[in-house]
Amino acid sequence: MKYHQIERNLFIKNRAKFMAEMKPKSVAIFNSNDIYPISADSSMPFEQHRDIFYLSGVDQEESILLLFPDAPYEEQREILFLKETNDHIAVWEGEKLTKERALAVTGIKNVHWLQDFDKILNEMMTYADTMYINTNEHYRAAVETETREARFVKKWKEKYPAHAVAKSNPILQRIRSIKESEEIDLIQQACNITEKGFRRILSFVKPNVMEYEIEAEFIHEFIRNRSKGFAYTPIIGSGNSANVLHYIENNQQCKAGDLILMDVGAEYANYSSDMTRTIPVSGKFSDRQKAVYNAVLKVKNEATKMLLPGTLWKQYHIEVGKLMTSELLGLGLIDKADVQNENPEWPAYKKYFMHGTSHHMGLDTHDYGLLIEPMQANMVFTVEPGIYIPAEGFGIRLEDDVVIQETGEPFNLMRNIPIEVDEIESLMQS
Repeated sequence: MKYHQIERNLFIKNRAKFMAEMKPKSVAIFNSNDIYPISADSSMPFEQHRDIFYLSGVDQEESILLLFPDAPYEEQREILFLKETNDHIAVWEGEKLTKERALAVTGIKNVHWLQDFDKILNEMMTYADTMYINTNEHYRAAVETETREARFVKKWKEKYPAHAVAKSNPILQRIRSIKESEEIDLIQQACNITEKGFRRILSFVKPNVMEYEIEAEFIHEFIRNRSKGFAYTPIIGSGNSANVLHYIENNQQCKAGDLILMDVGAEYANYSSDMTRTIPVSGKFSDRQKAVYNAVLKVKNEATKMLLPGTLWKQYHIEVGKLMTSELLGLGLIDKADVQNENPEWPAYKKYFMHGTSHHMGLDTHDYGLLIEPMQANMVFTVEPGIYIPAEGFGIRLEDDVVIQETGEPFNLMRNIPIEVDEIESLMQS
């Protein structure tokens, strides 16, 4: 890992929150992700399963966390299983967690090697009535690959059919969505690294630069600041490419007079940032571009003020739609007849702003959080309205990450990243 070690008290608190919600006499198991193969002897870079990381801080493959708050003996209430390390592994793969180091990282005193897992689980099952299995129930999930968690569930159900089954996901959806102060600090660090990348490219962009060259400048700045890279696949779309919402080819030349939409964020310690900025290739917006840009910025600023405790996500988007409708009328993109005759299921503004305004953010870019429940303090949301005009050859989206407060407006974690037209033009022309 490149990041500074996280204080283990965060993970101790997270486990306590999860175990407080478990049923009596229940066990919960969390597995690391697999290392996924490509072909031959090559594989994808390892990415830790965010749930086991959230609960333990372990950032290593082939690790298992067992939680059993009602275990007969105190040392059985939290058990961590790790792949046994040795000198050979250290030479070929690098240092792995020792039992002593695992205690320092996680705060878990009872650490075993992985080969002891089945034996110890069998003992725990004789004391337990219920098993919490960890399934992916995120509203955006579309998993086709059989994960390590899925294989464990299949094996466990065959071996222990008489035990009751519970789901860890509903608990995690709630507790992961409300951030501890340490987590907010880590997301802030990811945002600060993103800011450094953005400021770097403001002095780099000029007519005829390639989109992938901009991507390279971002990744250079991210890695040199202890990030392992992008929090998600970056979108760097110039001209009409900005109107493709998930444009990731990043292979076109940026032409004079065009705009570049950059949806880019650094990760730090597995926590995400999620930024979008739109800038002029030539360093100056045209009058029309500026008018649309300021309309998007106005919607973003007003939408941000609505992110308050008690706000319902669905109603929030309806209100943002009203803001966007007003701006599109002012820009002449829609007229009163369009609004009067609109389909309530697909309002007139959706022709130019067809995606949602906000989503939870944290360990995952689209983080855990139940959208049917009211917003709460210390939830982190994006705010990302956009206007996309293929007929005029440009699209504009602006996005910041904000923390909901107990009272007052959200705290903007990207408050230092340039966004006003005058500041962007000044920095690009300096």
